[in-house]
Amino acid sequence: MPLLEQGLNRTPRRSPGAAATATRWGGPASLDRVIESLVEQIEARFAELERQVVDPAVIGDRQRYAGVGREYRRLQPAAELAAEWRRAVDDAAGARELLDEGDDPEVREMLATAEARIEELEEAIRLAMVERDPNDDKNVIVEIRGGAGGDEAGIWAGDVYRMLTKYAERLGFQTEPLDVRDGEYTFAVKGDGAYSVFKFEGGTHRVQRVPVTESQGRIHTSTATVAVLPEAEDVDVQIEPNDLQIDVYRSSGPGGQSVNTTDSAVRITHRPSGIVVSMQDEKSQLQNRDKAMRVLRARLYEQALAEQQAELSADRRSQVGTGERAEKIRTYNYGERRVTDHRIKLTQHNLEDVLEGELDGFTAALQSDEKRRALEAAHHPTLDSR
Repeated sequence: MPLLEQGLNRTPRRSPGAAATATRWGGPASLDRVIESLVEQIEARFAELERQVVDPAVIGDRQRYAGVGREYRRLQPAAELAAEWRRAVDDAAGARELLDEGDDPEVREMLATAEARIEELEEAIRLAMVERDPNDDKNVIVEIRGGAGGDEAGIWAGDVYRMLTKYAERLGFQTEPLDVRDGEYTFAVKGDGAYSVFKFEGGTHRVQRVPVTESQGRIHTSTATVAVLPEAEDVDVQIEPNDLQIDVYRSSGPGGQSVNTTDSAVRITHRPSGIVVSMQDEKSQLQNRDKAMRVLRARLYEQALAEQQAELSADRRSQVGTGERAEKIRTYNYGERRVTDHRIKLTQHNLEDVLEGELDGFTAALQSDEKRRALEAAHHPTLDSR
């Protein structure tokens, strides 16, 4: 049985009718063996990765070395938890041996502490071993557009763009504007793990505030839609040149005389899917074409993922919705300085900080929620029925 499946599809710790046979650390024998087996597999794999990261043959293969390094970093937290679990189990076993020789309140307290810690570590190990989204390490392309609310929605889209780029920079990621114009913003976020952070920003962001153009002081509700796409590489998506229709035209936006007087803007249509990408941010037609191809590749990759994995929750259509006010992942209320994430029912009263890119609290809570949901989904009853 694969490491993840064996570790996650586990018998509940004290389920009705479970065997009461005690092992050296006092739990049901069948469960303890499952946990120990998972720990053994973590230890064995991490030891192998430690060997590979210093193997000259691996180091000489850049692609292989990068893959080993990523897996090493992903598994390291679980390996540290496994080592601590071993120590706690040994502490519990030692305390039991002492109690066999005679009752001692201090030793009994030490045993209770060790057993409680073992419970905590087992849960932490299972969460650490939840299979990650394979796209988590990828760079991302973010598309922001004004939704419901007219001109105010376009202004709000710009505020969301500023918030997300500030957040990326705070985390040490690089940002690259791809196509920036009033009410529509497309940019890339580059760095290890970018998708694991920014995928939670996909959806409808709703704002409740008095617009600067509102003379009566009335509160308006507007939205901006955000799509977060893992940036695909050439090996992820193969695009046949014959499937593309490429049109060039004169840029209509700001950018200087050379932008507006030459056919530098590019529109690429992917005939099989009907996806259209336009780019006019750069002065060079070649640069706009390269950027448009990156966005097209990301959209096609996301589309393929959605088709292959119907349960994938982060596909662009479910993220963006229709942009209606009732659809929302997060609400920003200016009057109450309140930001509420509706997916996890988390509210923070630090609106100004959030708009300056202080999104860490939401991201951490959403990542934890994602792991717990994955753990629940992976918990099949196969072992329970044995």
